Amino acid sequence: MKNKVFLFGASGHAKVIVENLKSNHIAVEAIVDDNPKSEFILNIPVVHSKDFSFSDEMSFIIAIGDNAIRKKIVSQNKFKYLNSFHSSSTISNTAIIGEGTVIMPQVVVNAEAEVGKHCILNSRSVIEHDCVLEDYVHISPNASLAGNVTVGEGTQIGIGASVIQGIKIGKWSTIGAGAVIINDVPDHAVVVGNPGKIIKITL
Repeated sequence: MKNKVFLFGASGHAKVIVENLKSNHIAVEAIVDDNPKSEFILNIPVVHSKDFSFSDEMSFIIAIGDNAIRKKIVSQNKFKYLNSFHSSSTISNTAIIGEGTVIMPQVVVNAEAEVGKHCILNSRSVIEHDCVLEDYVHISPNASLAGNVTVGEGTQIGIGASVIQGIKIGKWSTIGAGAVIINDVPDHAVVVGNPGKIIKITL
């Protein structure tokens, strides 16, 4: 018997994950949230966490876009975590994908790329060969990483950003929408523009 699938987090991101799972004929039983704002999302019941009975037979995906919050939930809960790869995504059979990671429609993950746990690869993003993404990374829609790019834990790559080959981006950094990254980026940096420039360090 298959484990039942649940989401943690009743947000707009949950809607996308529901449809992601649906593309592979996987149904979501319920959505659990600490502060629910509605009773249903896409006709799926939303349940307050204090009223929900957790069991080992359940599989979860964290449906929260904020990287730091996903990390906090994982540190506090020993759920069994599930991946969701949209049926239209293209993932190399030599790529390595960590648990809890969600890959959205038309994403490409190429040869020997490594993607960590609880990452989000959003619609039409491209992760080229030999890239390494650490845990809790979020690659936004239409962002592209050329070959051999490294992205540190918790970093967000903004919508439509481009990163040239061989670049190293540090932990918990933010790459702005449409930025073009041609130089390495340190930890906790915020980078915008073309070419990308550091505008602040968030420490």
